[in-house]
Amino acid sequence: MLSIMTRTITILVALTILLLHAVPPVHAAGRDPFADGSMRASVLLGNGYAFNDSYFIVGVGFGYFATNGLELGLDGEVWTGGSRGITKISPGLKYVVPTNSAVRPYIGVFYRRTMIDNYDDLDSTGGRAGGYFVSGRGSYFGAGMVYEKYTSCNEAVFVSCTDTYAEITFSILF
Repeated sequence: MLSIMTRTITILVALTILLLHAVPPVHAAGRDPFADGSMRASVLLGNGYAFNDSYFIVGVGFGYFATNGLELGLDGEVWTGGSRGITKISPGLKYVVPTNSAVRPYIGVFYRRTMIDNYDDLDSTGGRAGGYFVSGRGSYFGAGMVYEKYTSCNEAVFVSCTDTYAEITFSILF
């Protein structure tokens, strides 16, 4: 079985290769950033708390708009600096509501696999909602809320088996 560090490096390398080798459609520059065929690349930097420790979080993501407003995405995170290494992989679906303004509401669902050193892996499902603010050609900012429920959680080990948190994003579209 692969160590968590080996898995983490493998996942981040694979996601980075996807980001670096994504070929943007030539006609995407002047289109709606959430249009059919657009792609998203994102980077996550932040902090989080688990096991009474503070963690530095680094992540990458990739999304593809299969139809207007509907994104299929894959995101990965690595939590470092605490007593246990944590890696998260999250495939998801997101729908961006079409409007004729720079503000676009979104809703989404996701599944997440969380791998923690010396613990059983955790599965969770969740939803998100918020708004994207188209900031210019090929990029947008987002702010919203996320609800996550751990389906394989033991409350004797973890303080809570649900989590609600804010998310702020900046994404570059291809």
